Amino acid sequence: MAEQNGKPILNALRGTAVEPRPVWLMRQAGRYLPEYLALRSKASDFMTLCLTPELATEVTLQPIKRFGFDAAILFADILLVPHALGQRVWFEQGEGPKLEPLTDDIRKNFAKHSSMSALAPVYETIARTRAKLPPSTTLIGFAGAPWTVATYMIAGGSSDDSTPARLFALRDPKAFSALIETLIEATATYLIAQVEAGAEALQLFESWAGTIPAAKIDTYSVNPLRRIITKVRERAPNTPIVVFPRGAGANYGAYAHIGAAAISIDAHTPLTWVRGQAGNATLQGNLDPLALIAGSGALTAAIDQILDDTRGTPHIFNLGHGIRPETPIAHVEQMLAHIRARRS
Repeated sequence: MAEQNGKPILNALRGTAVEPRPVWLMRQAGRYLPEYLALRSKASDFMTLCLTPELATEVTLQPIKRFGFDAAILFADILLVPHALGQRVWFEQGEGPKLEPLTDDIRKNFAKHSSMSALAPVYETIARTRAKLPPSTTLIGFAGAPWTVATYMIAGGSSDDSTPARLFALRDPKAFSALIETLIEATATYLIAQVEAGAEALQLFESWAGTIPAAKIDTYSVNPLRRIITKVRERAPNTPIVVFPRGAGANYGAYAHIGAAAISIDAHTPLTWVRGQAGNATLQGNLDPLALIAGSGALTAAIDQILDDTRGTPHIFNLGHGIRPETPIAHVEQMLAHIRARRS
């Protein structure tokens, strides 16, 4: 059993079965909180909110102040990396992210931005947040995985089936490979800087793993993630890394041996099946966000099923995707009370 400290999340990430189960939620800082909506009005746009340390720090801390989660996750966005690389990013109200066309000129200038210095405000947010967190609360930094970030960069926004990125990769594999290479280097640099600023654990979001053809899972996702983890470990060997390959389905097992301390599981994948695929990795997840919206008996039953399926094993309670804006705060309180009152 790994040596324990006073931080339940870090203990779970290092292989200890912790009770009561440590818990945090993806997108726990955001639109379901009235205090977030009030603070959001102080920034001219979403990118400004992410890149203003005073505001981003307060947003990161809001769910900790209200709920006392076992981890705070940096308030930022996976598209800060293309922003730092020189591709303009903005957010349209009700439409989500938009990115300017990925031209040859932009790609040629990637090297000029390799230091990721444009993200200095993010590192300041991490330092400010770490100084204000309770001693038992872990600070998690994060980034998007290369494939997921590339899908946005190529499509100019969201794409449910990643068709623009998949076609780009098939039509111009050399250019696609170069883009992934750039993102591997940029993401590793960014994550290392987060650790140096005070992040204690990291999560890599492969949000569009479910759109990758099975024959390309290693090339597009697994190998780039393995290389990022290796690079981060060279500089920060004691920082645990979580990988979230949402929608990977039968390919979840491909992520078990890339050096991640934990694998986060979506709501559509049985934890009992993944346990047999995940090797020694800690599991994280996989509460259906709709169960959290439903509350009452449906929520309690879903929580109990997850706790039963992971009894006696290292597990971090989380959602199978981000919390939805319409989620009632009372249901988050119900979830936390039930988890903390129960012993598996």
